[in-house]
Amino acid sequence: MHGGPDALGVPLHDFSTNANACGPCPPALAAVRAADCSRYPDPAYTALRAALAQWHGVAPARIVPAASASEFIHRISAHAARSGLRHVQLPAHGYGDYARAAQLWGLQPGAQALALHWACAPASPLGDDDPALAAWAQQAAPAGALRVLDCAYAPLRLQGAASALAADAWQLWTPNKALGLTGLRAAYAIAPQGGEAQAAQLQALAPSWPLGADGVALLTAWVQPPVQDWLAQSLPLLRAWKAQQLALCTALGWQVHADSLANYFCVRPGLDGAAGARALQRLRTQGIKLRDCTSFGLPGVWRLGVLAPPAQQALARAWGLVAEG
Repeated sequence: MHGGPDALGVPLHDFSTNANACGPCPPALAAVRAADCSRYPDPAYTALRAALAQWHGVAPARIVPAASASEFIHRISAHAARSGLRHVQLPAHGYGDYARAAQLWGLQPGAQALALHWACAPASPLGDDDPALAAWAQQAAPAGALRVLDCAYAPLRLQGAASALAADAWQLWTPNKALGLTGLRAAYAIAPQGGEAQAAQLQALAPSWPLGADGVALLTAWVQPPVQDWLAQSLPLLRAWKAQQLALCTALGWQVHADSLANYFCVRPGLDGAAGARALQRLRTQGIKLRDCTSFGLPGVWRLGVLAPPAQQALARAWGLVAEG
């Protein structure tokens, strides 16, 4: 299950995804539109990997381009199984592809240290810091284990400083959410220090040209000053919109999970499963889409991405009609 467009088309006010509501980022969109789609990209992505490596302060050999975060999740799960790992450690609530990919490759959930370990910070759907990061910082992973930090929402952190990253963890970056361009599927991973050989193995598992010209353009633009400046300028506005949206949800009588550090948060509307599903469907017919968190292991909880005040007002009007029955 995922947010965004569905069988009814594109929602008028889509609270169900975590894209930056200030987007799309104009300089990133211009770069994508100017991409030369008449020819293949460099299959080794030499210039792109160099640009990403320079921005992150790492060697280019540590950069692994990916078609999307989901594609890399499946690829590194395959690598884990091929390397002899048999277990996976998953967040209590997290993106379903972590578990789906692990299951496909025979990785069993459990507390074993010798495993593929996943963390996301800020986490989804609750938006808090993943407690795994504190544990990773205190103790190195055993030889052969894999740790992967999903950084999908790191650029959209609105409160608090990011936790220190364990030196032995992979990082997975997907700038499309931060730039309000979720329709573009492009990502990259950074191997931990000394992980060049493992990065080469992940490269070898990829299909030819996982990134098209549009993906190369997006990731190249991501590290340019105009794009980073736009992102930095969007965060105060998102912070203000979030405060308004939190207050609105409280006024609607919903129980708000207020610990989110990012541009989304969760609520409990106080409805049981069937009533909640009906309410979400009625909202959807009025152009409002929220994210049911049952698939995250949180029945009765809805996640809302932060949107601009006009969308918030539309939500309030639509909920008034739903509450009236």
